[in-house]
Amino acid sequence: MCLERHVKIIFIVVSLIFGRTVWAQIRYSISEEQDDGAAVGNVAKDLGIDHRTLKERGFRIVSTSGESMFSVNQNDGVLNVNGKLDREEVCERSTPCLIHLKIALENPLEIHYVTVDVIDANDHGPRFPEQEKHLEISETVLPGARFQLQAARDPDSGSNSVQTYKLSHTDYFRIEIIDRDEDGKAPVLILQKPLDREITNSMKLQMTALDGGRPPKSGTMDIVIDVLDINDNAPVFTKDTYTVMLNENVPVGTVVLRVNATDLDEGQNGEVVYSLGHNVNYKLRKLFDVNPITGEIIVTGLLDFEIKDKYQIDIQASDKGIVPLTTDKIITIKIADINDNPPQIEVTSFSSAIPEDSKPGTTVALISVSDLDSEKNGRVTCSFPEDIPFKLMPSSQENTYSLVTTSSLDRETISRYDITLEAKDAGQPPLSSVKSITVQVSDVNDNSPEFSFSPYAFYVMENNAPGKYLFSVSASDKDTGENSVVSYQIWRDGVENKYTSFININSENGEIYALKSFDFETVKTFQFQVVATDSATPSLSSNVTVNVFILDQNDNVPVILYPVSANGSAEGVEEIPRNVNAGHLVTKVRAYDADIGYNGWLLFSLQEVSDHSLFGLDRYTGQIRTLRSFTETDEAQHKLLILVKDNGNVSLSATATVIFKVVEPKEAFAATDVKNAVRDEEENNVTFYLIITLGSVSVLFVISIIVLTVMQCSKSTDYSSKYLQDTNYDGTLCHSIQYRSGDNRYMLVGPRMSIGSTIVPGSNGNTLVIPDRRRRDSGEVRNVKV
Repeated sequence: MCLERHVKIIFIVVSLIFGRTVWAQIRYSISEEQDDGAAVGNVAKDLGIDHRTLKERGFRIVSTSGESMFSVNQNDGVLNVNGKLDREEVCERSTPCLIHLKIALENPLEIHYVTVDVIDANDHGPRFPEQEKHLEISETVLPGARFQLQAARDPDSGSNSVQTYKLSHTDYFRIEIIDRDEDGKAPVLILQKPLDREITNSMKLQMTALDGGRPPKSGTMDIVIDVLDINDNAPVFTKDTYTVMLNENVPVGTVVLRVNATDLDEGQNGEVVYSLGHNVNYKLRKLFDVNPITGEIIVTGLLDFEIKDKYQIDIQASDKGIVPLTTDKIITIKIADINDNPPQIEVTSFSSAIPEDSKPGTTVALISVSDLDSEKNGRVTCSFPEDIPFKLMPSSQENTYSLVTTSSLDRETISRYDITLEAKDAGQPPLSSVKSITVQVSDVNDNSPEFSFSPYAFYVMENNAPGKYLFSVSASDKDTGENSVVSYQIWRDGVENKYTSFININSENGEIYALKSFDFETVKTFQFQVVATDSATPSLSSNVTVNVFILDQNDNVPVILYPVSANGSAEGVEEIPRNVNAGHLVTKVRAYDADIGYNGWLLFSLQEVSDHSLFGLDRYTGQIRTLRSFTETDEAQHKLLILVKDNGNVSLSATATVIFKVVEPKEAFAATDVKNAVRDEEENNVTFYLIITLGSVSVLFVISIIVLTVMQCSKSTDYSSKYLQDTNYDGTLCHSIQYRSGDNRYMLVGPRMSIGSTIVPGSNGNTLVIPDRRRRDSGEVRNVKV
């Protein structure tokens, strides 16, 4: 196997904005008739490309015309013959026979142009169209007469085609060889001495055609010559040369031109008929014909400038003599190009997806345009709409462009671009073609999760069951795939927040559960932060503040503050002068409820009373007054059972017992004088402390309102307005109560509670403890508990 290889490498580097494309040209030479799989050359080695990266980079031949005659091995980078390589089938008679290949690699993008020169091998011998040629030559023909013969055809090219002809030995004829360019070398039989029919009326010669191979191959044709008599004038064409210009794609039947020849003979010997010469091949006979009578050359097939731009046709003029004389004339027909081919658009190494964080100047695709027409009809421009962030960058290779980005991309704004490329030639009128490509913008993690609200405000009823679902937060991420999968967690680092231990969150859906039961009387509101994180690497996150407001339930029973006995029970004994009038304030039942609103609003009622006509109870204040004056028939002791209940949906209650003893006026006045003296001094002291207490509470109340207003304005929400509007309402009337227990007198000061305060049942919260003036000498110190 003879394998010749010549490698020529040219590198061209085209620098783009923030990108690069590498081009290279390689040329190999290989003889034809190579077997399937024969190696042409190692492209990877000649280009200096590591063969280990060929598969990863998509090392391949880019072909737009079906199956390629060559293939590349992605393991070693060798260019191989794909099937048997026959130069005559590929290039016919073209010289040189060049096959152009385009080889592409990606990451980074590289385009290499490979030209394979198929060298002809002498695998065909010359062959004549006819095995035997008959010629009739008049004896009157003078020496020097020329008889054109059909040339032998050899599919090989160059020196392997027909190079010479040889004629068997004869004294009458010799061979002259005419070189007809594309049609090769044609033999002409030339008469050397006059023929004498009386001596020789027929002769048989053998002509041999030889090619230039080593060793040469040959083909033969027998020439039978019959010697005729008379007709001594051959037709003569009226012009020495015939040249005509004809547009491509002219209709079949178009007359190209008309040739004319005359013959000086008379009769049939002077009548001229026309025909195509013997050297006109079958392809030309499909395109042109000649009218034998008029000499008009007519188009019989489709003429295409892109296939061939010039034709040479042999026209033969013959007379009708018994021994016809002929004259040959070569007609040159030049084909003019018209704009009949629209441009073609080819997209090579197209990247269908590009990351949204790609820098401006990133190459998306290589685009090449072509037009089979010539000159201005083949000059092509390529363009597309300007309202997209892409542009075409011309490369050093003619009619080749790189599609590159011109600005930053944002998948969340536009996730795909449908680009319509238009190629237009410069013909008149111009022809154009379009091709659409779609560029997908792939996602990168450039968006943090966003919560639906910020901040969140939730209201939770107290006494909730531990582990019960409370509420949920939700965040979304504009990215896609793993970049948009959000997980949740409670922020517990940095700042200490004891309330974060009360709750837990489902990391997948943001549902928040309580780990313990909330008590409104212990905590009324708290806040924490939830962090939403996407699943990308590295991940992005955002946080949101969650404000939780605990709603009150009626879970506290009223507590009786007065009367209270020494053993802690709600019982008391009061003495009443018998001479009091109707409406006299006997005593006042005092109570409080740790709940708020209606749940803490207390109402008083008489459950049991010894005499309904004697005592009355104010249901709102708990004051017990006489309804009438005492009479002599009234009993000396009366018992009242008083029910104190709140206004919850399911009300809770407590009872107090008050026993009234009716005494004579003298005892009552003595006790009253002593009590009034002590009471005057104690009330003066209590008033002082009451003013201080009320002033402090008012200042704290104003500060609280200011702070809440500032917080509300800074957050621009009104989520707490529903709750805060009743923060100072404690459900009972604001008043002060004095009562006696043992040796101590107590005064309850209002308002009873504010936000965040807690009164433990049984304590003396919000109560002034005033020692009896009569025990001052014992060294007892006055305590104030607020």
